[in-house]
Amino acid sequence: MISTNDFFTGVTIEVDGEVYQVIEFLHFKTAQRQALVRTKLRNLRTGAVLERTFKAGEKVKRVYLDKREAQYLYRDGDTYYFMDNETYEQFALSGEQLGEGAKFLKENMNLQVLFYGDQILGVELPVTVELKVVQTEPGIRGDMVSGGSKPAVLETGAVIQVPLFVEVGDVVKVDTREGTYVERV
Repeated sequence: MISTNDFFTGVTIEVDGEVYQVIEFLHFKTAQRQALVRTKLRNLRTGAVLERTFKAGEKVKRVYLDKREAQYLYRDGDTYYFMDNETYEQFALSGEQLGEGAKFLKENMNLQVLFYGDQILGVELPVTVELKVVQTEPGIRGDMVSGGSKPAVLETGAVIQVPLFVEVGDVVKVDTREGTYVERV
């Protein structure tokens, strides 16, 4: 059990029989009322986001997830196939289960798979990935150092904003949590 006063971003809890991860939380107190904790929770099975308010100090069940290393193999429509690196067992996840992280998956990439008992809840991508730019507008001469940006299509199909000096064929480092450009590699 964990107290709502001890919440932190990323902790997994069980509420009403479902497993949630805390995305955001805020402690607040109004005049002459009990302190409350307002949270934003992501359902790890469905990906749905739920806003819920708890009383400060209320106890909820903390869930510990198992993480196993797996390799992303390939995609077939909206189904993504992975292989457990220890048992070599293959399993599939839907694009809905992967959420926004699916657009940064590259074949043969190693990542962490989250298990709750025998059930697969999703994957945990590396913080940054290196992807090749396959389509972008050419940079304008003289604008190479200015703070502007332009859209770029990456090899996985993801579209991100990159600085004007990035060209087709460049490899860029992308933050998978926010889907943003980090640097040119």
